Amino acid sequence: MDVATSTSNLVVIGLGYVGLPLAFEASRSGLAVTGLDTSQDVVKSLTAGESHIDDLSNDDIATMLEAGFHATTDPSVLASARTIVICVPTPLSDEGGPDLGAVTAAASSIAGRLGEGTLVILESTTYPGTTEEVVGPLLEQSGLSAGVDFHLAFSPERIDPGNPAFGVANTPKVVGGLTSRCGELAMEFYSRFVDTVVLAQGTREAEMAKLLENTYRHVNIALVNEMAVFCQELGIDLWDAIACAATKPFGYQPFYPGPGVGGHCIPIDPNYLSYKVKTLGYPFRFVELAHEINARMPTYVLQRSQDLLNDAGLALSRAKVLLLGVTYKRGIADQRESPALPVARKLAAKGASLFYHDPYVEEWAPTGEPVPRALDLETALAEADLTVLLTDHEEYTPEVLTKRARLLLDTRGVLRRLPLAAGDEHRTTSPITREGVEVL
Repeated sequence: MDVATSTSNLVVIGLGYVGLPLAFEASRSGLAVTGLDTSQDVVKSLTAGESHIDDLSNDDIATMLEAGFHATTDPSVLASARTIVICVPTPLSDEGGPDLGAVTAAASSIAGRLGEGTLVILESTTYPGTTEEVVGPLLEQSGLSAGVDFHLAFSPERIDPGNPAFGVANTPKVVGGLTSRCGELAMEFYSRFVDTVVLAQGTREAEMAKLLENTYRHVNIALVNEMAVFCQELGIDLWDAIACAATKPFGYQPFYPGPGVGGHCIPIDPNYLSYKVKTLGYPFRFVELAHEINARMPTYVLQRSQDLLNDAGLALSRAKVLLLGVTYKRGIADQRESPALPVARKLAAKGASLFYHDPYVEEWAPTGEPVPRALDLETALAEADLTVLLTDHEEYTPEVLTKRARLLLDTRGVLRRLPLAAGDEHRTTSPITREGVEVL
């Protein structure tokens, strides 16, 4: 049976923000999909028709179940799989390098059940060479040869949680095979449910493409974050400068300052590339500098918060501080690497009394102890000595913020941005003139 055209036995390992949307689109294409996860809670909730990620609703899970989707913790399902996609987490280790524990565990589990002709695809973000040097040898413990007896490929995930415009189906999919035949089969597989599939020369090029995308963002965000610090000292309106530069129709893409970087892609992924470069004997200075700049932004937010309170004759140690938005980006519940966490810890260490508002997060304990949650936004704004906007959820409109907040530090430029008709570009509004209201 041709792996690429089979309508049965696709197993997706890892049912998180990458694996579950992939399983959803594959199910809609007519493939019979099994989801394999180590979490019994995840399996139970999916079996009950409940979604645990932002990008899929309970109705979406119901649609998958009706199409024959099955979630399990039993790895025996791998034995009959003709296509296996690995979508497990790859966090940083304590030493700052990539933690491939979940990847190697998945590969070892597959090896004990690998059938001849199976297509295995790694989607987990990692450093160049992982598919060929780590996953391949583990799979070959089955006694089968990669690229000969079974097929091996890498395809970087490009999930943007909370993005209503781009998902699995309409985001171009990059694939790289261990051999040309491996690449062809991976292309045919993804073409079943992805509009555009792009073939890289090999697995290393596909792995590098993912890291290049996120390193590009990491470095450019660090650039504007550093500019935000010195533009404040120079009396330059950086938001206006960015808006002016963004009018150039070529050669420039706007990036915006913020309280730090969050999620998995920007603060974590570039470190995989830095790790690989270090094995060659020299540092990846751009990535290391970008990490240093972005990591110090929570301290800068603390400094600006203190300055705002001091100008009003208030001490941070006796202030009631409201944090608006504790997720890493707008419109989702995902808190991974959110800069709200270090900001809260720094404010608390200075004696501030914290409470927070976030429509997506019911409980939050950045310092180990739960922080009180405000349910009514306008009341909370009126009660706080200082409000620090950390995530630009749509509820936080300029009208509400400027009307109700006593003192306000807007770290996301909500008060300066008006969305354009298309894309994520913005132009700035008029400068804020109300006393006690500042934009990062």
